[in-house]
Amino acid sequence: MAKLTLTQFLSLDGVCQAPGGRNEDTRGGFEHGGWSFPFADEDFGAFIDGVFDRVGAFLLGRRTYEIFSGYWPQVTDDNDPIASRLNSLPKYVVSTTLEKADWNNSTIISGNVADEVARLKRELGDGELQIHGSGALARSLMAHDLIDEFHLLVFPVVLGSGLRLFADGTMPTRLTLDSSSTTGTGVAIHTYRTAGRPEYGTFGLPE
Repeated sequence: MAKLTLTQFLSLDGVCQAPGGRNEDTRGGFEHGGWSFPFADEDFGAFIDGVFDRVGAFLLGRRTYEIFSGYWPQVTDDNDPIASRLNSLPKYVVSTTLEKADWNNSTIISGNVADEVARLKRELGDGELQIHGSGALARSLMAHDLIDEFHLLVFPVVLGSGLRLFADGTMPTRLTLDSSSTTGTGVAIHTYRTAGRPEYGTFGLPE
């Protein structure tokens, strides 16, 4: 069975909106697009390359798909570790509004998303089915316990507004830290495995 992983860029206050470009996603009047750019370095690039080295297929929300398909097909270097995989491997796009997906090897999923993703995990074998960005899609799959691993890259910046990955109403989930590192520019990279529901208790006063 394939492992479903999520790679997500987050600000210190949990914002995941438009990390890669000024006009990437301006919903809600968001004015901080491109906030991850100043922190890119060799450590950051090496981690991302490692993630793409393990991919077998991609699962993307409509907005992320449109952003990616507007850029990566123009990168034609077969040695590029990201473009070579995005341009060739299967891409499954979750959307109820997208009528066609012309990017090579793309398939639209518009039915019962949880059932379709569960089926993909069973059928894709031992590789990774990877989500990049796509916060709304990720939250919907968390509600069905379908995400197996989170790569959360936390950038040393506070934005004060914007869409958040773990918004109100996200399924309560307990995570186990699998690995952690920090880039030269201060990006904290945490990889977590899902571990069921949170556990609770109460700290008592000493007698």
